[in-house]
Amino acid sequence: MYTPDATDLALLALLQHDATPSNQALAQAVGISPATCLRRLRTLRREGLIERQVALLSHDRLASALGHGLAAIVEVTLDRQGAELLDAFEARAVAEAAVQQCWRVSPGPDFVLVVQLRDMPAYQALAQRLFTQDANVRNVRAFFATRRAKFQTNLPLGQV
Repeated sequence: MYTPDATDLALLALLQHDATPSNQALAQAVGISPATCLRRLRTLRREGLIERQVALLSHDRLASALGHGLAAIVEVTLDRQGAELLDAFEARAVAEAAVQQCWRVSPGPDFVLVVQLRDMPAYQALAQRLFTQDANVRNVRAFFATRRAKFQTNLPLGQV
């Protein structure tokens, strides 16, 4: 198992904040050569510490441009919790484009889903596909977001 050192953690912290700087800019920011920086970044990717690089879209600006949108946090409790049944529900949930996050949790519900949809009819269609049609889904509690006060994607890396 690869253990990142202080330089790796500094690179990861910078990339979590902004993944667009050049290799030269990253190298300068952490005080290493561009060749060393490139080698370290390749290692971090190969070892899976950098999973992927994406663009984060503005929820509020897209909502005003495309229509309000509907965000919900959904708790799902299954009737039976055998490993194969949990795996089957999880596979169906992660296959849904509207499901942004799927967490298997304990205690309480079996799953917590974060979903983003266009409107309430889209949520009802998702609920029909994912919850109602599954005889093993015992209970669903949906919490519809009225405001997002904080959203972060960065992980705490300790003192860097």
